[in-house]
Amino acid sequence: MTDSRIQPPAAARRITTRSHHGDRFDDAYEWLRGKDDPEVISHLEAENAYTDARTAHLAGLRETLFEEVRSRVQETDLSVPTRRGDWWFYSRTEEGAQYGIHCRTAAQDDDWTPPVLEPGVPVPGEEVLLDGNVEAAGHEFFSLGAFDASDDGTRLLWSVDAEGSELYTVHVRDLASGEMLDDVIPNTGQAFFTPDGTAVLYTTRDEAWRPDTLWLHRIGTPVHDDVQLFHEPDERFWMGAGITRSRRYLVIGLGSKITSEELLIDIAELSSDPLSAQARVVWPRRDGVEYSVDHAVVDGQDRLLILHNADALDFELVSVAASEPQGERRVLIPHRQGRRIIDVDCFRDFATVEYRSEGLVRSAIMDLATGELDEVDFDEPLFDAYFSANPEWHSPFLRMTYTSFVTPPQVLDLDVATGEKHLRKQMAVLGGYDPADYGQQRVWATAPDGTLVPISLVWQRSFGEPGVEPRPLHLYGYGSYEHSIDPGFSTMRLSMLDRGVIFAVAHVRGGGEMGRHWYEQGKELHKRNTFTDFVACAQHLVDTGVTAPERLVAEGGSAGGLLMGAVANLAPDLFAGILAGVPFVDALTSILDPSLPLTVVEWDEWGDPLHDPEVYAYMKSYTPYENIREGVGYPRILAMTSLNDTRVLYVEPAKWVAALRYAGAQDVMMKCEMSAGHGGVSGRYNSWRERAFEIAWMLDVLGLAA
Repeated sequence: MTDSRIQPPAAARRITTRSHHGDRFDDAYEWLRGKDDPEVISHLEAENAYTDARTAHLAGLRETLFEEVRSRVQETDLSVPTRRGDWWFYSRTEEGAQYGIHCRTAAQDDDWTPPVLEPGVPVPGEEVLLDGNVEAAGHEFFSLGAFDASDDGTRLLWSVDAEGSELYTVHVRDLASGEMLDDVIPNTGQAFFTPDGTAVLYTTRDEAWRPDTLWLHRIGTPVHDDVQLFHEPDERFWMGAGITRSRRYLVIGLGSKITSEELLIDIAELSSDPLSAQARVVWPRRDGVEYSVDHAVVDGQDRLLILHNADALDFELVSVAASEPQGERRVLIPHRQGRRIIDVDCFRDFATVEYRSEGLVRSAIMDLATGELDEVDFDEPLFDAYFSANPEWHSPFLRMTYTSFVTPPQVLDLDVATGEKHLRKQMAVLGGYDPADYGQQRVWATAPDGTLVPISLVWQRSFGEPGVEPRPLHLYGYGSYEHSIDPGFSTMRLSMLDRGVIFAVAHVRGGGEMGRHWYEQGKELHKRNTFTDFVACAQHLVDTGVTAPERLVAEGGSAGGLLMGAVANLAPDLFAGILAGVPFVDALTSILDPSLPLTVVEWDEWGDPLHDPEVYAYMKSYTPYENIREGVGYPRILAMTSLNDTRVLYVEPAKWVAALRYAGAQDVMMKCEMSAGHGGVSGRYNSWRERAFEIAWMLDVLGLAA
């Protein structure tokens, strides 16, 4: 049992005052923002020591959980090869190795059926391109960013982040000789070759961590001679870039949370003279209008397919002449409310379309000439299916990934001509896993304003159906940025399901599950709907006998961590425990400070409290840090964070935990990874151990740690 006599670290209270719009807030813990202050580091280390001591009794369970996931995973394994040019590219993992090994083998001219690779069996003609374990040697943290081979297969580039800062260093190798080239480019974001492989295109960030500039680096030239192709000065807009599958255009994408603009550079012009290559705006930016562009050839004519939401809430697809994109539009897929078109990708003879309807993602093949859709059907009531790696313009097959809460991920190749699905691989779950042993269903809760909110459930059938008697339940939520939590399989989750825990996802507003309106009703001045939806979902599960408050643990990360902090204040008696990963719990402080990384670009999501008193008052009414209540019986809380996180700074959970304790919360802990970023630790074994730590804590909260 845990020793409750162990005392938590008490952060010193040093009041600083924040004043905006006539409102004053006294902040006792803002001093913890000093990342380079030895006293701050000492406090974080004390928090870790306290958490270690309070969870020491779970060490055996953590090891058991780690071994359980390890026993289910085929540690020595290979991905299904993906064809690009004259090569099949794939990756493999080896037992005991933290990171993947990236390889290729030669392809035959007309053979589009991927070679069948067997774990532990040597691959004929294998060429190891990059061994992540070699690259990671000597680093506590390792993240592979860009990975790209030139079209002719003679050069490889990759980028590495060894700190968790999401700033990457690009390296280039000559694949024929194996020679490392002198072209080393630091502090990059995206990076990829031009089609001819003679240059690298890459992005850099400004001081606010916003990707804002696109560069061209000629192989063999000094980095200080690199050509700036484009710079975006507006602090609200992020920049990204990519080359169309047709290899005809470089696309520069600019986007805020609600507005976008895209520019095209002809690859032929870029290759001949990058200094004179002209970037053409497809559609001038218009506040509130988002669009994306891809290149197609229809009846021998160059066309642009533009997916947009101008007067089309859930988006429509139009076709325009590539030579005159602001001219006549031909509607291919008209807007239909409730059918949120997500993505369109063009190939030589067709296009793929992904859209969301009734809370699920749908996939279809579109005839480029007529716009006619041929939907790809699947049998399960809850599933996730999407087009995955398809780099070739003229492939007769489309690679897809399919999964559900109970079906391990499948890699499929869809024959476009016949509609036949070819199963290339299903993720192995060792130890006799049977999907029939598990159930999944969707139920609906009613929000305070009458809105029906979907909840997905998955459970182990041997413990009985949900609602027969209250069961331990793990409720997950996110609800921001139009990000949807779709049905997906988790090997690690089996350790909870097989102990009788029901897993549930509350598909709250602010996400994108039910269309664009679902997102808009959970952002800015409607943000409280996200929190009240989650509480309504938890209450529904209690009221219908699926669980009980003392058997209910909630989890969310990042913006979902904000959700966790908010519901802890709104309904502390409804939860036994709350797990908050890299939680955005000091949101108002962050969004008020435009000097902090990414703040300005977030104003379209949360509102601008710096200049708008209504937004300020609204945010202050829900942000977790400002709304901690004294004398309240808060549930057990565990906050997970990382010192080098550039998205949600460690200081937010550090302040939140300190303030909760001061207000009288009895069981609040924080674990801070001292060499990781927003995604947590690196390496698959390290990640399994970190998740085992979290699951052990949740099982302890639920009374299942024995």
